Amino acid sequence: MLSIFNRNNPADEMKRAVAAFEKVVSLDSDSREARSLRMRMGMLCRAHLDKTFIAGAEQTAAWQELASLSIAAGKPVPELPVPSKFQKIRAGESDIYAYLPEEYVTEAFAMGARYQKMELSAQKAIEAMQALANQISYYDLRLQEPFQVLSFLRDELAAEEGSQAKADGADQNETPSGSPGGV
Repeated sequence: MLSIFNRNNPADEMKRAVAAFEKVVSLDSDSREARSLRMRMGMLCRAHLDKTFIAGAEQTAAWQELASLSIAAGKPVPELPVPSKFQKIRAGESDIYAYLPEEYVTEAFAMGARYQKMELSAQKAIEAMQALANQISYYDLRLQEPFQVLSFLRDELAAEEGSQAKADGADQNETPSGSPGGV
């Protein structure tokens, strides 16, 4: 059969994503299979939260630009962007939909928007998003260890701190006369 006839439509994929999330959340067992399903769902949730945070930042930036253009032109300001409960996640060779309940995506999207508007520092955004991830990990998925979100932002902060530490170290290795070594 041709592959175009085998493709599922996005609405079916989204229904499956909701069903998968609800199934994992409702698992009572602590079997190896149940732990494995929880871990896989945790990875999907992590990717969903990261993408939702980024979407909040990007869509807020676009909205701010459109709003300023609208105000300058004397037109009404466009409606604020809203998050999606679904995200397409790359899984191997294909894409799958991941689902999170509205309260989680609304919070993650809002944090991305606040980060974009510089109302939240990178460190505060990481802390707030990790608290959200911890809530999902411990209370919804009942994982032993929470998944870690915003690795890209953590890496960026670590790189900045490393650069700053090198710069501070170079400053401390110079004597008042400007020669290196301090001896």
